[in-house]
Amino acid sequence: MTTIEINDIDEITASAAAPVARCGDGHGTLTPLFFSDDLVDIARAKAICSRCALSASCLQGALDRAEPWGVWGGELLENGVIVVNKRPRGRPAVLPRPTLVIDEDRTIRSIANLDDKTEYEVVIRVA
Repeated sequence: MTTIEINDIDEITASAAAPVARCGDGHGTLTPLFFSDDLVDIARAKAICSRCALSASCLQGALDRAEPWGVWGGELLENGVIVVNKRPRGRPAVLPRPTLVIDEDRTIRSIANLDDKTEYEVVIRVA
């Protein structure tokens, strides 16, 4: 005779319903985006984090671990502290760099209808 044990069902459903980070695709394909020197990549990473349910805990964890660099929880970290802009390599620019804003909502709306034969865009504007 075979005996089947049933574990606590509440515990199993609670772990299955836990939110998943938007940056964690399981394959590491978005990792270069969150650790890039490119302004557009940094803005895209911040846009992804702004819509994530885990951004606050992600940022707090990164600050607790003193992460050396990268976008964590929608903020850019360098040497374990939040910075506004990443200093580019080379000589300082004569003019200040523009602030890039990625409109992720519009981008998602533009690619949502895959039957449409139009070209898709990533909306980037200078604030």
